[in-house]
Formats: sequence, C-alpha cells, structure tokens
Amino acid sequence: MVTTNTLQTTAEVVPSQQELDPNRVTVDMVRNDPEVRTLIDCADRYLAAIGYTDHGFGHVSRVAIRAQKILRELGISEREVELAGIAGFLHDIGNMIHRQGHAHHSALLSVPILKRMGMPLEEIAIVVGAIANHHEDCGEPVSNVSAALILADKSDVLRSRVRNPKMISFDIHDRVNYAAERSEIIVEKERHLITLKLKIDTSLCQVIDYFEIFMTRMTMSRRGANYLNCDFRLIINDVQLA
Repeated sequence: MVTTNTLQTTAEVVPSQQELDPNRVTVDMVRNDPEVRTLIDCADRYLAAIGYTDHGFGHVSRVAIRAQKILRELGISEREVELAGIAGFLHDIGNMIHRQGHAHHSALLSVPILKRMGMPLEEIAIVVGAIANHHEDCGEPVSNVSAALILADKSDVLRSRVRNPKMISFDIHDRVNYAAERSEIIVEKERHLITLKLKIDTSLCQVIDYFEIFMTRMTMSRRGANYLNCDFRLIINDVQLA
C-alpha cells in the first residue's frame, strides 16, 4: 500500500541559492577526491580480509548511479538527486573501521570531508542521515535521499561482486550474489511503483535461498519505496514474488 509522505516533485520545489550556486559540492567532486578514494579502497580491503563481497568503487558507483536514477525518474529536485549520488559514494567508507556499525562510522567520517569541501550543514545533515540509516540492522528512511540510497544499496546483487567463486559452495551470500546474472531497478512514476528485477541462475541458487538471506533487505526496500510514495515489487526470473 502506498503511504503519504513528504516527497516533493521538481515542479513543487523552488530552487534555493545553494541549488543555483555553481560552486556547490557535486558528485564528481566527491568521487574524485583523493581522501574519499583512499577511504573506499581501505574499507574494501578490510572487507576482503574478512571474506565479504566487493564493496569497492564498482559497488559504490552502482549505488550512486541507482540512487540518482530513482530520484530523477520520480521528478525529485536535481539537488536531492546530486546529494543521493554523494551519499552513494560515501555510504560504505566506515567499513575501514569495522563491519558492525559501519553505517554510523561512514556517516561520521563523511562530516569533515563534506565540511572541507564547503557543503552547508543543512545538506551535510541530509547526506549523513541517509548514510547512517542505509543498513538493515538499524536504518530507517528519513528523507528522499535516504530512501533512494536504501533502494540502490539493497538492489546491488550481482555476480561481479563475488571475490572468490570457489567459495560459493560454502557461503550462501556469495552463492546468491554469484547466481545473480542481472539486477535492474525500474521506476514507474505514474504508477507509483519501484521494481527490483533480477535474473538468477537457479542451478547455482534457488529463489528460496535469496529470500533466506535478503528478506530483511527487501522489507527495508519496501519501506524506502513507501517513503517515496511508491509500492515496491520484486520480480525474479520474470515471476513476481512480492
């Protein structure tokens, strides 16, 4: 069921001075910042050491692009689209400290970076609030940017994220990711509908395996879609499952 919230369309938003400022902090500035790139690399090396799937530039880039796509196709203000991309690049840097609590660590590490770049505190609050709430263990959608980040992050299930295919027989997370041949987010603004469409090789992983480990992620994705005044639908191998 679609819920009512504070989603704003482009037509309803009056551009602020910050939106009109050509010197505002952009996705490109964050993506190309040496400190950000080093933090992403360090975080991914930590996760590699403990056997987690890829969380490097490939993952954060896909999340940033998808978060932007979701808001742009829903007609949200272009500045919020940019902030969603920024949050996408920064959302996992806290993994360099520890996997547990990484969402909060990522948010705290992002504050001085964005202040250094000159982002106003009002926008920093939106970005770090989204980052701190992106993980399913304790997160909630708290803004348009936050909801888009949740949907983008939880939808990134893909074979290329598996570091060692030899482990798929032992680790269900690796097996589910390795079985995912294609992952696509479809936004239908007029129908108020956001769909995650997956193609899974069922010789490697049964659909029930996907639900076994991703049920909490799908529940969170539904909350994110509802915040954006949309329903959430899951399609696996052309069969609607949720």
